[in-house]
Amino acid sequence: MAVPALTFSDDQAEAYDRISEALAGHGVDLDAETLTPMAEGRSRVLAVTGKAGSGKTLLLAELVKALEAAGVELVSGDWEGRRRRERRTVAVLAPTNKAASVLRNRGVPATTIHRILYTPVYDPEYEKVAEWLAGQGEKPEIEGLTEAALDRAFAVYQAHKSVPAALAAAGLRGSDFITGWKRREEPLDIGFVDESSMLDARQFEDLQEIFPMLLLFGDPAQLAPVGQSGEMVFDRMKPETRLHLERIHRQEADSPILDLAHALGDPALSFEAFERMVEDAARRDDRVVVSQRVESGLMARSPVLVWRNATRIRLIAAFRAAYDAPEDRLLPGEPLICDGIELPVKHRKKRIDLEARGLIKGAQVIYLGPGNKPGFSRLHVMGAESPRIGAASIVKIEKPGEEEPFIPYAARMGAAFLHGAAVTIHKAQGSQWDEVQVFAPDLWAAARSGREEAGQALWKRLAYVAITRAATRLHWVTRYRLSRPGAPLSIDDLDAAVAPLTLEREEEA
Repeated sequence: MAVPALTFSDDQAEAYDRISEALAGHGVDLDAETLTPMAEGRSRVLAVTGKAGSGKTLLLAELVKALEAAGVELVSGDWEGRRRRERRTVAVLAPTNKAASVLRNRGVPATTIHRILYTPVYDPEYEKVAEWLAGQGEKPEIEGLTEAALDRAFAVYQAHKSVPAALAAAGLRGSDFITGWKRREEPLDIGFVDESSMLDARQFEDLQEIFPMLLLFGDPAQLAPVGQSGEMVFDRMKPETRLHLERIHRQEADSPILDLAHALGDPALSFEAFERMVEDAARRDDRVVVSQRVESGLMARSPVLVWRNATRIRLIAAFRAAYDAPEDRLLPGEPLICDGIELPVKHRKKRIDLEARGLIKGAQVIYLGPGNKPGFSRLHVMGAESPRIGAASIVKIEKPGEEEPFIPYAARMGAAFLHGAAVTIHKAQGSQWDEVQVFAPDLWAAARSGREEAGQALWKRLAYVAITRAATRLHWVTRYRLSRPGAPLSIDDLDAAVAPLTLEREEEA
């Protein structure tokens, strides 16, 4: 069959053919660009696996383009139009906000798994605006929305295909047009899941219930979810349903970071030999940096990646001391990590609302300042499509040598947060930052422990995940030291990023 007009490796081309054949059996013919109604009762799961740089994301992006060209509609999780029997859809998903935003930055419209499990309930008046934006209705007349506001909404929707972003550009808050959230009752159609190495068995079951055709993209060299004995969901799939991509050696960027990542596959490689490879790469290429201290200025947006909790806590304490952060409150610009939602069962609707807005466990958040109510905080959820939110917050800051964390903010219930200047490598999976600092003394400790996971030295799996979180520059930190900040903490970069897109206001949830 014809492959898209770009240079695919042989294994990418073979995977594209196999997936196209499976889609044709599901009623979507990419060659002829024709669709037939989805057959009831059929289900199919395929997995595309490969290490960093093997071209999984490129393959995913090209498949999405081909599906759109064939007339398949993208489902983003923010609003869905009227169901039609002949309608065919595809959803591109990731386990975390950050992972979804990485795909969106590469031009692939992605959302989180949680946002596809729960759907928003729109106010009927504003549903008319959503239908118009999506080309399913006439331009409405809505009291309070001027022609200029509707035109702004239309322009933003054309650029970003997001109804909430478009309505925010018209001057509305989410609470103006979304009246609640409900668990998805009807199945969807085709689902693509990136970073599927992070999926646990329960999430995999949920996705299989929703998508008759499910395609997983995952890296078998990453760390498996906690509690799954080193296994990933695609490890148990039949060999004929797994498509493996080898590394593409003709890298456009010729990345030294990927060279180091793939070197870890050598079973004879010692930690000391690998560290010499890092030093050699740093001498040749400024995209790899060997440093004797952690750069405090990077920690506010890109956490230091560590193995041990004790290291994480010490680095966070050093970060706060370097910025003269007071013990009884946070400074605007301090990073947080969502540690879950602490609400009783009777407040299930509020939990769904917070999680749907991006406050899922592991979400990276930046503190903007106190909210309008006691116990509330204004927050920027990194990677979320509508990142600004005000939420009841329980902030816990752990301190070296102390069993109980210090709690500068404690609402009776709401979203719980840990400080995010340093995070464990396990929690960093699914995320990516331009520059990443990896704390090498922790990896040396893992090497000295002699521990293994899924038949491979644990330090190698940790090192692989940690260094592949870096998109453009890797900082290999070799000493327990912290640099002085070059400037005070700020949120100016966040304001600049949000304002052109949505003109949004923080709203309380």
